[in-house]
Amino acid sequence: MMSQSVQGPEEGRGRAGQTGSQVHDIIGIGIGPFNLGLACLTQPIRDLDCLFLERKDQFNWHEGTLLETATLQTPFLCDLVTLADPTSEYSFLNYLKQTGRIYAFYAFLLDTENFFLLRNEFNKYYRWAASRLDNVVFNREVEKVEYDEAAGIYKVTCLNTKMGQRKTLLAKHIVLGSGMSPNVPAACEAVRDKVMHSADYMRHRDEIRQKKSITVVGSGQSAAEVYHDLLSDIDRHGYTLNWITRSSRLVPRELTKLTLQMTTPDYADYFFSLSRPKREDLVRAMQAIFQGINPSLINDIYDLRYRKQLYGDVDMTLMSNTEIEACAHDPASGLFQLTFRQMEEERSFQMETEALVLGTGYRFKVPDYLAPVSERINWCGEGRFAVARNGSIDHEGRGIFVQNAEIHADSYLPPDLGQACYRNSVIIRDVLGKEYYPVERRVAFQRFSAPAAPAGEAASAGG
Repeated sequence: MMSQSVQGPEEGRGRAGQTGSQVHDIIGIGIGPFNLGLACLTQPIRDLDCLFLERKDQFNWHEGTLLETATLQTPFLCDLVTLADPTSEYSFLNYLKQTGRIYAFYAFLLDTENFFLLRNEFNKYYRWAASRLDNVVFNREVEKVEYDEAAGIYKVTCLNTKMGQRKTLLAKHIVLGSGMSPNVPAACEAVRDKVMHSADYMRHRDEIRQKKSITVVGSGQSAAEVYHDLLSDIDRHGYTLNWITRSSRLVPRELTKLTLQMTTPDYADYFFSLSRPKREDLVRAMQAIFQGINPSLINDIYDLRYRKQLYGDVDMTLMSNTEIEACAHDPASGLFQLTFRQMEEERSFQMETEALVLGTGYRFKVPDYLAPVSERINWCGEGRFAVARNGSIDHEGRGIFVQNAEIHADSYLPPDLGQACYRNSVIIRDVLGKEYYPVERRVAFQRFSAPAAPAGEAASAGG
């Protein structure tokens, strides 16, 4: 077992290539939950040599939003391995057993609502799993990925950010797991270095609470969590608190069991069977499934606001149907000048605030290091990956895989942690050429396509 400070499994159990250098079967770039799960699932497979690189110095999952009360939006069974291999030593339940907490967790589960665990707890579990792996390396920033046509292998140049040394690693397959980047609205681009995204909230939380006025912009889970946290201490610090959302209401995430079947591979098959215009319409309609707020958090915000009112009114504003049009920062006063537009009334108005927190979600940005292999990648409009059903983006359909990218008409990779094990089982199957972990043929209880008509009946209908 190796710790997270491990510096060099690059010289692990790989095979020699034509140049005498080690050739890995998979190099994973970026270690988030999806690639960490792939690292766990490939660790016991002796026929695979895999290496996973991360530019940070340790695993930390959304460290900027690890609020004390923040929970997952998926049940604990959506861990790194269980849905692919319930017997794996890297399961969440084994983590609880090894850390002496499984009986406490058993009592915790007596309240079935607590199947949605604290995000802090899952982050500790992820860090525990990473510390037990010898195929992950931190402090490695990937600078470029190239392809050697003659050898049929990828060349990954990375920088050891601690030692300042560069190294080129070789692999037959690349799996991208660098995830999403904080999204900054176009209206705020000019002051990007002044505003704060919710991804950095915890690092600046104490500083923000010293401001006289705070405005949160955004409509999803992260904006709601930041607002709830700030509202909890509004009377103690005495700041003015505003929450401005573009959505027409606080949209609850649809967590009903049959609705969540729209995250399954079965639905992905149906999605890709539709015409592109239909797929575009579906993507626009999916906000409540993938971008909504936990219903319990919406209720908690209302209840907290009600309790605060019992002890005297607090200076807060919650406004929906309103988008940000312009944002400027005055260095002399330290204030942001914001212009908003109430979309239904079609009226604009101004607001000043000392602190601005953007809970505006995340967007996928194509990594610069892929530029040398751009011609090997399938692209669709707006510089986006065209993602095949197996998660591949290269012309051959098995060379470069992506774990998490934006859902659009040519990509259906829901950010649901419950599909990570399935996705990783497919990648392992396509790399090995055989199933190591069973890949279920049907997952959903419901069907999405109309049954095919018998051949004679179809001919009759067309004639």
